[in-house]
Amino acid sequence: MSIEKVTAFFKGFGMEERIQEFDVSSATVELAAEALHCAPQRIAKTLSFLVDGQAALIVAAGDARIDNPKYKAQFGTKAKMLSPDQVEELVGHAVGGVCPFAVNDGVKVYLDESLKRFETVFPACGSANSAIELTIAEMEEYSGYLDWVDVCKGY
Repeated sequence: MSIEKVTAFFKGFGMEERIQEFDVSSATVELAAEALHCAPQRIAKTLSFLVDGQAALIVAAGDARIDNPKYKAQFGTKAKMLSPDQVEELVGHAVGGVCPFAVNDGVKVYLDESLKRFETVFPACGSANSAIELTIAEMEEYSGYLDWVDVCKGY
């Protein structure tokens, strides 16, 4: 299961105790915000796309939405989200728990500018009822991101 992979990943940094698991679902931005008692925009949602035949993850603030023209300018292709089956197969996490940690080899991770408004954010940890609070510097360090991108709007 993905939560075990993410826990093992963070254990390598002595951070596994920071992972929070809930008795309720945190599979959507709204549910995660309720479970964490925080503003929805502080949820770091991970969106899964297909870029040049490979999985690409964009981690964005909970209130941000993909801006198609910005996305096309950044990646040279139309935004095409992965199906739930593709997400699990290509990324290694199921929808509702997708995160940039302990992903399959070859998955490219990008952090969206919408996250930079916050000192800390809450990405999922591989399951539909987990999260971890990380600073933006920690997101950079542990996500294995390739680059910051500006592909969202509405925040």
